[in-house]
Amino acid sequence: MINKLVDKIVKTNAPVVVGLDPMMKYIPEHVQKEAFEQYGETLEGAAEAIWQYNKAIIDNIYDIVPAVKPQIAMYEQFGIEGLKVFKKTVDYCHEKDMVVIGDVKRGDIGSTSEAYAVAHLGKVKVGSKLLTPFDEDFATVNPYLGSDGINPFIKVCNEEDKGIFILVKTSNPSSGEFQDQLIDGKPLYEHVGAKVNEWGRQCMGDTYSNVGAVVGATYPEMGKVLRKVMPKAYILVPGYGAQGGKAEDLTAFFNPDGLGAIVNSSRGIIAAYAKDEYAKFGAKNFGEASRQAALDMIADINGALGK
Repeated sequence: MINKLVDKIVKTNAPVVVGLDPMMKYIPEHVQKEAFEQYGETLEGAAEAIWQYNKAIIDNIYDIVPAVKPQIAMYEQFGIEGLKVFKKTVDYCHEKDMVVIGDVKRGDIGSTSEAYAVAHLGKVKVGSKLLTPFDEDFATVNPYLGSDGINPFIKVCNEEDKGIFILVKTSNPSSGEFQDQLIDGKPLYEHVGAKVNEWGRQCMGDTYSNVGAVVGATYPEMGKVLRKVMPKAYILVPGYGAQGGKAEDLTAFFNPDGLGAIVNSSRGIIAAYAKDEYAKFGAKNFGEASRQAALDMIADINGALGK
């Protein structure tokens, strides 16, 4: 799957992924109104509003952006109806030939980890049939429980040609409370990065591994170190834009050929219509605003990379 992701990044010249993280406060009033008229102010109504919102954004970005990253919590908050829309969104993105990174941050051991891996990346046996549950292309995974939590995902990745992005250095302000602690003279995130490199050898694509890493844009100096620690890992970089990460901070995450990393933006793209610079589109044309914001992000990052 990493081969497909790299190919799409090259073809679109867009090392970016759009986080489909819908919140009701982001969804324009006219979209909510239409959904509530059909289903009432219910979980079903909220789910319909999210679906129409996602669909319009996908329709406007699928040809310029290689991948999307739906954060499952934004769907789980609406219960079963929200999870149905999560699956509907994954399927629709696949129809548009987009790569889907399920931001699920799973992390457990044994049969539980196996079940998570099957649910999001694999197939589950039902009677005589093997059925596909959520069917993302990649999933984010928390490594805190060690290899017992990662190996079941690697097994499924090898079986299904799927991938994972392992949390190494996250973009949130308090990440250093644990991740920066020194062990044998090195911060914990470097030790995790070394394990990502080790795990990645078990799950290689042509040039990069199907085992990637999550490293926040807000820590570019650490990204520079981790790029060397994990030479075959593709790096998923959150924190651009709304969280303070700037394009010029991102060059350390990439290799000299401009590959090796993919940068995420969520509300900066999906809620672009609410920003002053895209106000001209208006709420009615929120999808077009998202497209322009994505184009601007691509240009910003490529400019910093000298492309």
